[in-house]
Amino acid sequence: MASKPYNVGIIGYGAAAKVFHIPLIDVVPELNLYAIVQRNPTPENDASKVHPKIKIYRAAEELVKDDAVDMVVVTTTPAAHFELAMLALENGKHVLVEKPFVPTSDEAESLIALAEKHHRLLSVYQNRRWDQDFLAIQHLINSNTLGRLVEFESHFDRFKPSIAGSKPWKTRIELGGGAIYDLGTHLFDQIYVLFGLPQKITAFLGSQRADNPGKYDDACTVLMHYKDGMIATVKVAVVSPEISQLRFWVRGDKGSFKKYHEDCQEAHLTAGLKPGSPNFGIEPPSHHGILTTLTNGTLTANPHPTTQPTKSTTYKAIYSQFAHAMAGNGDVPVRATDAAAVIRLVEAAKRSSEEERTVLVE
Repeated sequence: MASKPYNVGIIGYGAAAKVFHIPLIDVVPELNLYAIVQRNPTPENDASKVHPKIKIYRAAEELVKDDAVDMVVVTTTPAAHFELAMLALENGKHVLVEKPFVPTSDEAESLIALAEKHHRLLSVYQNRRWDQDFLAIQHLINSNTLGRLVEFESHFDRFKPSIAGSKPWKTRIELGGGAIYDLGTHLFDQIYVLFGLPQKITAFLGSQRADNPGKYDDACTVLMHYKDGMIATVKVAVVSPEISQLRFWVRGDKGSFKKYHEDCQEAHLTAGLKPGSPNFGIEPPSHHGILTTLTNGTLTANPHPTTQPTKSTTYKAIYSQFAHAMAGNGDVPVRATDAAAVIRLVEAAKRSSEEERTVLVE
């Protein structure tokens, strides 16, 4: 542990900062929430009232000039990620960027080069690597329980047929916007962790809502073709009228794993729980997946529990690993080069959809 906690400054004070970042920073002893940049507070949303003992800045330029700040976390809308990450790196700060990393792979490569130039750490908040169901699937694949995989499906489906209640930046066409950047990057990253880059991509981006005046893409279906013949499918939907939404369906020649319901850490954080709280990250048995295996020519199906959370297998691990990396102990939780690869996949998917063809992944 460092002789003193590293000071963290957060740019942005929306839901991402409040739910996914500040609660995790609070439970990592090597880190200290030092400052927040909130440009336009309101009586109902004022960081200074919730965090009266920390510094509040109105501009990112003020935050990065504060020599006491060691690490900057960018939690703004995606269109601003590149500019703000660049500003922080140029001022000698380590940087963690909320996903999606940046709108383009060229921007991603520029930030990677800038971080190397200034000898600063750069990482991206791809928290779904620490979903308990994903970790369970990773174990099933690594242990060859499912055999040779032929299909891997990953879903983020909702039943939100109306645009009402959606955040404004999620309902208009802008850089880094749309379903493929918002939720698709989570699923792309998980598939990249498991299988690396595919050989080809076939994608369909569009809108499922009737009331979508901005005509932004609120849904996507992406097929990733691998050299061994396996196909990984990513689906994001907003018109999916199901009681229980499909999350994963993985099929191999020795078995399959099918799971409904999302990982529960987001719901727990939203409810005010933190890692270390009783039952944090623990799914009820009703949410467990079904593992079907082939034994002596007979298929049997049984509930398969998700991975039980530990200190290193919840979203807290992102900040713990980043703190250790700042101390010179180990790598960042998510390499920026991985996040850049995910953005290249997004770009390939967009090109496939626009040109109505299967494209090679470069």
